[in-house]
Amino acid sequence: MKPLSKTQRIVAASSAAVAILLYLAFRPAPLPVDAGVASFGPLEVSIEDEGITRVIDRFTISAPVMGKLRRSGLTEGDSVKAGMTVAAILPPDQNAREYRESAALAGSASASVSEAQARQHQASVRLSQARLKAGRYERLYREGAVSKESSELAAEEASVLEKEALAASAAVEAARMQASAATARIDAGIAGKAVDVHSPVDGKVLRIVEKSERVVPAGTPLVEIGNPWLLEVVIDVLSSDAVRVRPGNRVWIEDWGGAGALAGVVKRIEPAAFTKISALGIEEKRVNIVAMLDKPEPRLGDNFRIQARIVTSQAGRVLRVPVSALFRGKEGWELFVIENDRANVRKVSLGMRGADMAEVLSGLRQGERVVIHPPNELEPGMRVAVQGK
Repeated sequence: MKPLSKTQRIVAASSAAVAILLYLAFRPAPLPVDAGVASFGPLEVSIEDEGITRVIDRFTISAPVMGKLRRSGLTEGDSVKAGMTVAAILPPDQNAREYRESAALAGSASASVSEAQARQHQASVRLSQARLKAGRYERLYREGAVSKESSELAAEEASVLEKEALAASAAVEAARMQASAATARIDAGIAGKAVDVHSPVDGKVLRIVEKSERVVPAGTPLVEIGNPWLLEVVIDVLSSDAVRVRPGNRVWIEDWGGAGALAGVVKRIEPAAFTKISALGIEEKRVNIVAMLDKPEPRLGDNFRIQARIVTSQAGRVLRVPVSALFRGKEGWELFVIENDRANVRKVSLGMRGADMAEVLSGLRQGERVVIHPPNELEPGMRVAVQGK
């Protein structure tokens, strides 16, 4: 074969250079994308929804007798002590039938005292058992026989039962006051003197139902009294979310008006759902989750709006990627992995999914970069350029 002349070699080299330049000039530019990195770290899965605060021990004090209600000098927010007079009613004289009714009501009130005392004893026994269990789990945790979560759940259960025992004691005192009022009804009807209605517990006046002087029938609500320092939080969530919540789950109260978040724990999940119309006009089945605050917050009151976050699961160290990098493929979850400045599709297996991050069980290694918020025009194998790189 005849060798190329010098001129031919120059022409060939020039043609190759022009071809390379044309390729570089007209090839598609890399698609700009945002990128994240697969890394190890903590992960928390939670449910966020609105809720309200509610006084645990709310007592609606009703008129024990029919008669003329005298005007009360109390106003909402006033502090009251157990046994303090909150209303006075002047009943009409009783006839024989009314006397028998009053006696029956007094007997019923006395039976209510016995029932409340039995519940108080039951709550006291449960609290003692819970304290023993919490102490035993604490020792087992220090010995490495149980997990830290089990020890914390036992301690939280004892804390919840302490509040229930306190509520049971208040219920006993309330029943005693009702019995005293029922007994006073008998004497007042005969003697023609006013019946004093007493507060069953220490607390504050939440609401005065009847503010004016008038004749009221027996059973008319007069005053609502409660302890605003003993609050519970009621969070309504979708029924599909409620099945993931368990008593003892950690709760964080946010957007309540003060600085920082308040800690609490789930006390119970109400067994019945209710229908609620969403802001978009959609009927939703929702369930009330009742939580207790770890520490009382004096600035919160009854029926205050809050934003709550219920932690359903958490892990201290897992491989995680941003949720915005994931999308559904033909065979499950996939994402774009950036390799040699190209975006390649990778199938992954997921574990826990939080609001911002998701746990990757397989298909990805620590430190690999992934495309977050992949644009619609991104295709597998396409050249990409990370923005802000």
